Formats: sequence, C-alpha cells, structure tokens
Amino acid sequence: MDFSRVELADEDQRFQDELRGFLSEIVTEEVIRRDRETGDNFDEGVHLALGAAGYLDRDWNPECPNPFTRLQRRIWELEKRRAHVPWVTSGTTAMISRSVQKFGSAELKDEVLPKVYSGHVRMCLGYTEPEGGSDVATCKTRAVRDGSTWVINGSKMFTTGAHNCQYVFLITNTDPTAPKHSSLTMFLVPLDTPGIEIQGIRTVDGDRTNIVYYSDVRVDDRYRLGGVNEGWKVVREPLDAEHGAVDAADDGLADVSIMMHQANFMATAVDKAAEKSAVPDPNGDRLIDDGAVAFRLGRSVARLEAALSAPSIFGRVALAQTMRDISPDLMDIMGAASALPVGTEGAADDGASEYIYRFAPLVGIYGGTLEVFRNMIAQYVLGLGKPNYSPPAKKAS
Repeated sequence: MDFSRVELADEDQRFQDELRGFLSEIVTEEVIRRDRETGDNFDEGVHLALGAAGYLDRDWNPECPNPFTRLQRRIWELEKRRAHVPWVTSGTTAMISRSVQKFGSAELKDEVLPKVYSGHVRMCLGYTEPEGGSDVATCKTRAVRDGSTWVINGSKMFTTGAHNCQYVFLITNTDPTAPKHSSLTMFLVPLDTPGIEIQGIRTVDGDRTNIVYYSDVRVDDRYRLGGVNEGWKVVREPLDAEHGAVDAADDGLADVSIMMHQANFMATAVDKAAEKSAVPDPNGDRLIDDGAVAFRLGRSVARLEAALSAPSIFGRVALAQTMRDISPDLMDIMGAASALPVGTEGAADDGASEYIYRFAPLVGIYGGTLEVFRNMIAQYVLGLGKPNYSPPAKKAS
C-alpha cells in the first residue's frame, strides 16, 4: 500500500491553500471552545462566512456555475475536518436540501434553496418520536388536511439543531389506517409557525438536542414534499445516507463510510496521545517505553485504522464501536490531566481524548443505535433472518 503524499495540480494546491487559510481565520480557538461547551455542533458566524465566500453554493447547488470538481470536493471535506468546523447542522441541511431539490415544488425551492446556499437557512431532521425509537415509520405525529393547509399535532425527540434552524424536515402520519410505510407524508415546516415549541435537552456528553412540540400547527400544502402517503419514498434517500448504506464512489474520492467527520476527532486524539507518549518527562522517561502503554496505544492505532477502512454500514458500526473502546484507553494513558477540556491550562492533550470519551456514546446512537445496525447487517447482509423480539416462551410446569 502506497502512503506517499499525493501531489496536487497547481490549481488544486492553490484551492487547498486558500481554503486552509480561510478556515484558520474563521474557525478560531474561541469557536471550538464555545462549540465544545454549548454542545451545539454549529456556529452561525462560521456557517455564514462559508456561505458568503461561496463554498456552500459550490458544495450544494447543482446549478452552481462554478461547482467543486470531484477532487476539490474531497479537499473541502478533509480540510473542514482538520479545522474542526462545527458540522451537525450543516450536515442535516445538506441532506435535506437534496430532498427539497428532488421533491419540492418550484415555489418552495425558490423560497428555500437560495438562502440555504447563502447560509441564512438551515434545516433539521424531525424523525424520532418519544415512544418510537429507531423505527421512524412508526410515526404518530398526525397531519390532517384542511382545505389547502394541513394541521399537525404531535412531538419529536432528538431534533438536533432546531434552535439554530429555520425549517424542519418533518415526517407525519396522514393515514392511521394504512400500513406504516404507506401512511407517511413529508413536510418542510417553517419553525417560526405558530404552535411549534422547541425545548432543549442535554445529552450525557453535554450535547444540545431538542424535543419539539407541534400543537395545531397549520402548514400550507406547498410545504409538502412528494405525494400524500408517499413520504417513505422521500425519506428513504436521506435515511440511507444517515445510516451509511450508500455505494462506494468509483473514483475513490468519497468517504468509505459515514461518521468520518466524527472519526477525525478520534484520529486527532490518537495522534496527540502518540505524540505525548514520546515526550521525555523531567527524569528522561517516556510513556511509550512502558510496555503496557505501548501495547494499548498500538492496539488503539490498529483499531482506528481498521475502522477507518471499513466500508458502508460496516464502517458506521466499526467507527462508533472503536470510539467507545479506545477513548478510555487514551485517557488512561494520558493520566488525570486528560479529563480537562479543550482550552484548559494543563490539559494533557488539549481535551482531545476527553471530548471523544464524552462523544462516544452518542456516536453509537446517531441515526439509530449500534444494535439496530448490527441487526440490519445480520438480516440483510448475512441472511440470518429477522430478529425475534418476542418474550421467551414459558416452560410448562
């Protein structure tokens, strides 16, 4: 395997240099510190700056006169990760914008998409319900037609980014008597509509997500995406993207699996642990000279590399599980000072391992739990059949 440096053409090298310089100016230490403290995974100033510079238009707009080339798009993704650009709300906006382009009316696209490309409109996912778990098709949030409008009632959990967004990509039930995959209708609902209440929730790692209540929310039919009771067709594509169930790119210029942005944080933590372990202390001793440290650090590096190489839905599972497995080892190697967060004086690795330790449980839940994805692999890849969740039969007395 060739690990030599890729030589870029002059035009692509200029693009990388300009982008790296621009990101270093807008993604400051204060931006990163505030993002880690608030758990928002979004920074409006950074997002608007990217929009004003034309990067969002080049990335997301299929009609952009100067879109990214395939190689530029790869550079764009890698440089954003290296700079630790807050990403979650940008990611959901990117997914939803493709659905608006494909299923939205001309009127809706004219209203929403230009402001998406400028950074002034962001969109979040309204899928999970308080009692629904990972199966979004068990939707109970009701949308009832009333002339040219729809009246929506219900609630959604884990609507991450809603407090920073202008629209929600909302899955609703429009026919409770139909089979669950034939009862769904998708809407792009303006979040300033009367009857919508957003309440913040803190996850165990300190991230901010939301529960959103919909009480007699009236939405014009022009905000509907796709046909009535045909919402599953609309939601399948972004669901597949979120699950990582997408085909590999023929040219190799795409991530082999989803969760690569999160994986970059893990790679940063491993690199910092390796660097720190090779620095002599005042007595001239190095952590890496301890056999136990060398073994655990080497195992973490091997696990990381294997996870980064796993494709599709397998990589989604491997990356999340690896972050859960190696983050305690990294913190243990670094010692007590590894518990200090980014920007704190005396932090062993500037909060790198502390961040992924807090973040790891959530990575195994985003878009569905690891257990769900393992069952999907077992059922659809290995052909082991559908899981049986029924309670065990009672033995005859």
